[in-house]
Formats: sequence, C-alpha cells, structure tokens
Amino acid sequence: MNGENHSVVSEFFLLGLTSSWEIQIFLFLFFTVFYVASMLGNILIMLAIISDHRLHSPMYFLLANLSFIDTGVSSIATPKMVYDLFRKHKVISLKGCITQMFFIHTVGGTEMVLLIVMACDRYIAICKPLHYLNIMSLRTCISFTAVAWTIGLIHSVAQLAFVVNLPFCGPNKMDSFYCDFPRFIKLACIDTYRLEFLVTANSGFISMGTFFILIVSYIFILVTVRKHSSGGSSKALSTLTAHITVVVFFFGPCIIVYVWPFPTLPIDKFLAIFDTLITPFMNPVIYTFRNKDMKVAMRKLFLRAFSIRQNSFSPSPKKFRFILTILGN
Repeated sequence: MNGENHSVVSEFFLLGLTSSWEIQIFLFLFFTVFYVASMLGNILIMLAIISDHRLHSPMYFLLANLSFIDTGVSSIATPKMVYDLFRKHKVISLKGCITQMFFIHTVGGTEMVLLIVMACDRYIAICKPLHYLNIMSLRTCISFTAVAWTIGLIHSVAQLAFVVNLPFCGPNKMDSFYCDFPRFIKLACIDTYRLEFLVTANSGFISMGTFFILIVSYIFILVTVRKHSSGGSSKALSTLTAHITVVVFFFGPCIIVYVWPFPTLPIDKFLAIFDTLITPFMNPVIYTFRNKDMKVAMRKLFLRAFSIRQNSFSPSPKKFRFILTILGN
C-alpha cells in the first residue's frame, strides 16, 4: 500500500443474526430487556457508591469505574443491533465501522487493565491490610484508572493503525451484527493473511496474558485467604468469588473469538452477544446480590427515591416493596 486508501466501498451490509420474523421478535424483546436492565443496574451501582459515604473506598471506586465502562460496552453495538433487527438492509458506513471498532477495543482494553487493578486491590487488602489505605489512596486509584484508559486507548489505536488504510473494492457483506477486526480485514481486496495474524495476535495474546495474570493472582490470594478462619476471611472469599466470576465471563468469549484457531461463526455471534450484552448485565447482579454493603446502599437509594416521589406524587408504597424485599435478603 502507498499509505492511501483506495477503497471504492463506502458502506458495509451486516447480515445480522437471523432472517426469521419470529426469532427477530424474540431477540428484540431479549436484547431490549437485557440492555435496559444492564444500563439501569450499572447506573444504580454508580449512584449507590456516590451517594453512600461508607462506600467511598478504593474497592468501590474501582467498581464504579467498572460499571461506567460496562455502560459503554453495552451501548457501542447493542442499540444499532436492536435497531437493525427489523431492517431489511442493515448498513453501516466505513467510517462508522472504524469508529465502532475503535470504541469496542478502547473500552475492552480498559476493562482488562481495570480488572488487573481490582485484583491488585484485593491482594493488598488481604495480604497487607495494615498498609492498605496508604497504598491504595484516592490519588493512586485515580492514577491506576487513568493508566487503564491510556492502555485501552493505545491498544485500540495500535489495532486501527493496521487496518485504517486497507482498500475495499467488494464484496461488502459482513456476516455479523457489528464491526470487528477479523471480519473487517477479510473484506479487504489484498492478501491479508499476515495482517489477520497480527491483529488476532494483538487481541488474543493480550486477552490470554491478562487472563493468566488474573487467574494466578487470584489463586495466590485464595491460598492466603484459606490460611485464615475469621469472618473477615469469609467476606473476602465472597468478594473474590464475585471478581473471579466477572473475569471468567469477560475473558471467556474474548479468548475463544481471538485465540481459537478454527472457524466457529455461529458460536462467535453468540459469544459476541454474551460479551456485549450479557456480561455487562451480569456484573451488577454479581456485585449487588453477593455484596452486603452494596445491597444496603441500594436499599437506601431506593428508599430515598421513594421518599422524594412520595412527597411529590404520593404513590403507593407497594411499587417499591418487591425491590426492597430482594435487596433486604
């Protein structure tokens, strides 16, 4: 290439998930419910942490940032996916495709680094509790968060540098519901074998390396926890279990999509849905219903909202009874 983009293709047709009307209706309801629940759940976690001074600690600061990232993960591809379900021609422009890939890999890379930071936070809290507040100060947490976003941005820009000048002269049909590098590269009109390897290795090795680091660190922390028998250790074990569950949910699909050497397109589509929709939905569930402090904070948030609405509109208390009962268990 001469550094110029000689593309004659200005847009791509996304083949989507299915052409069956019945399945499309089911998927529309499924995606809408999970997307709304994911957004509300993550926003509620952020509001609960901000409003409750008892949650103004490093662990919950990082959790609030994870929830913020998950709102981005949910919103990059899901709204267009829902919008395209009933469209005969599912189209995305070349610039729109590149923009979507940029944000997907920026927030994905940021979340990977943030999960490592959260593992470090738990290691320090359990293995060096007397020095925890000195090491994990607010300034340190902000610095770690800034580093996570910087690494995510660098990772995404490095990926785009490989593909931004690729020429596209047809075909322009992408068998997916969103843009991602592997399928995007295959549509270029040049030999892209080495480029596919580089891009896949970039995301695949980062996913595998980060996953390996996290698993080793959590094994080390779990071994340390097992040496204690106090109630605090039980609480730490519960928190670690939640973190490990999030790690498995997040990295499982990434590793299969980018590292698995055999073509598994139907499975890839399912894993893409899992990664962009189910995982951001599961994070609030895992961290809320497995964490007593979060349940208390969420209950207070609902009570406060109910009190404000009652003073303004005097609604029936039954509207909030079911939610408060769940959070109180």
